[in-house]
Amino acid sequence: MCGIAGFTHRQTGSDRRLIRDAIGSLAHRGPDRIGVFETDHVALGVARLSIRDIEEGDQPITSAGGDVTIAFNGEIYNDVELRRELSKLGHRFRTQSDTEVVLEAYRQWGKDCFGRLRGMFAVALWTESERRLVLARDRLGIKPLYIYRRGSDVYFGSEIKAILAHPDVERRLNPTALEFYLCFNYVPSPLSMVAGIEKLRPGHWFEWTDGAVESGAYWRLARRDNREWEFEEAREELDRLMGSAVREHMASDVPLGIWLSGGLDSSTVLHYAAEHSREPLKTFSISFQGRSFDESRYFREMASRYGTEHHELDLNPDLDLQDALEEMVHYADEPLADSGALPVWYLSKLSRRHVTVALSGEGADELFGGYVAYRADALVRRFAVVPPFLRRLALKAFRLWPVSDDKVSFEYKAKRFLEGSLFDPDVAHFFWYGGFSPLERPIIMPGSTHGKSSQLFRAFPPDWQTDALNRYLWFDQAYYLPDDILFKCDRMSMAHSLEVRPPFLDHRIVEFAACLPARFKIRGARQKYILRDLMRDRLPRPILKGRKEGFDIPSNDWLRTVLRPLLLDTLTHDAVAKSPLRADRVEALLARHLDRRENLGVPLWGLLILFLWMRHWRIEWVPPAAASAVPSRMAGSTTT
Repeated sequence: MCGIAGFTHRQTGSDRRLIRDAIGSLAHRGPDRIGVFETDHVALGVARLSIRDIEEGDQPITSAGGDVTIAFNGEIYNDVELRRELSKLGHRFRTQSDTEVVLEAYRQWGKDCFGRLRGMFAVALWTESERRLVLARDRLGIKPLYIYRRGSDVYFGSEIKAILAHPDVERRLNPTALEFYLCFNYVPSPLSMVAGIEKLRPGHWFEWTDGAVESGAYWRLARRDNREWEFEEAREELDRLMGSAVREHMASDVPLGIWLSGGLDSSTVLHYAAEHSREPLKTFSISFQGRSFDESRYFREMASRYGTEHHELDLNPDLDLQDALEEMVHYADEPLADSGALPVWYLSKLSRRHVTVALSGEGADELFGGYVAYRADALVRRFAVVPPFLRRLALKAFRLWPVSDDKVSFEYKAKRFLEGSLFDPDVAHFFWYGGFSPLERPIIMPGSTHGKSSQLFRAFPPDWQTDALNRYLWFDQAYYLPDDILFKCDRMSMAHSLEVRPPFLDHRIVEFAACLPARFKIRGARQKYILRDLMRDRLPRPILKGRKEGFDIPSNDWLRTVLRPLLLDTLTHDAVAKSPLRADRVEALLARHLDRRENLGVPLWGLLILFLWMRHWRIEWVPPAAASAVPSRMAGSTTT
């Protein structure tokens, strides 16, 4: 696992200090070794976290003939198979690293090699004789990669900070990304919150050849298999795939552990990991003592059942929450309104004291229908028979209900559902995740509409139109999973030099789940039905029957108490006035929340993170009129 960065200098010329500054900004991703490769046309850098082939896996690696060089971040789980195949084709290897396997695979098959890789990765490959740079990202977007184009040159990095290390990159707020952020609580690919910098989409490649660029997809999330699965047959296939994926994800030359939340997904990973481990496994958990969403009784039962070496931390106001938020903003690079990033931060910090690699349960909810949002999607369609005026009356009545600090309270969920039921079902789906509604966004950000966000739903592939559930699973796998769930997991874990691997996101499992009918995923009130059925005789009954909690924090309470000073110091009138948002509307939100007239912890958390981020990274908002009047150093830059 590593951080990678680089740039071409066809037009800008070479400053050899820049690549060292860029890759130095990623030292947390790879504290073991810094490596740099430079020619007259390109500079590549790697910050290495040694996981496999510790002695020989330093990077960048150049091919034996000296023509092709690779900078690689990630893990390839079928590298032994590929090495064997490439050896038969005449390739010779100098190391045991998976990085060199990717290098030789590219030399053999070109960009087609990416479709042969099984794992998580972001990679840069430079061919000197052709002056060609090829970038690629894994299918699900587990590993990040950002791109910035300036004239005929391109800069890239695992994180935005590697690109911001270049003094010629302007730090401007992207207003389109901000609109999406207010709607979704995250910024969907290929956008980033910094104007001009974009994410390479999952499953895509980008090619720069002496100034000319081209991009495309090597994999798309599709329902390719028309097979009609019998339930028992599908259950057996899922068992086989999970066993294989977890076994492969455990390959490591350094200590490895399991993130254990007490839910079905992480417990499933622990079960399969225990089958393949000769030693007691290490498990790591976060508790929320005294909170309704605390799952400590479940993960302690699992740790005891499997005899793990268990470690846990209680997340409470006595911790240095303000300092943690300030640090998170630095390492996240982009604002993320998902408050679950805070427990992931502390979980990563706890885990890194004992291990360098951790397995997690990310992805199962998006594959098999685990979020309560999917039940809300189905309910809101049936609720459409209720006249809108009655829904508005019900919402008005619930707003008279006493305000609870608990974000998972009945009062909060009822208000959220009733408000969402007033919108189109597609709009309601991403409203469940906590963003501003189509009615709220134009008030807080003048000119904002829900048209841009709705366009994403219009891009559904035809083979995902079979039913509403699969449409929403496609959307969440394409956007919510890589740009929220995997984003926070990568940034929070790599901030502590910890590699996290999600076995559920082995692309064979993803493609298998895509082929299953909706009734295998949700049956009545039972979500992730096939996964629960698979584990029914393997996991304790409370785990199988337990409700979905996820990583949550009491944001309503903490923003009124321990984080109140930070909230008021950050969302000042002057700070908001220098953004596209209306300062008076933000002040009204603050007043309504702090006076306990309404629970607004979710939107205020997103605004707090946004303005902390702008302040930390010195990101400026330039109004359109002012921007057009000032010559831009980004002239000639286009999207990827």
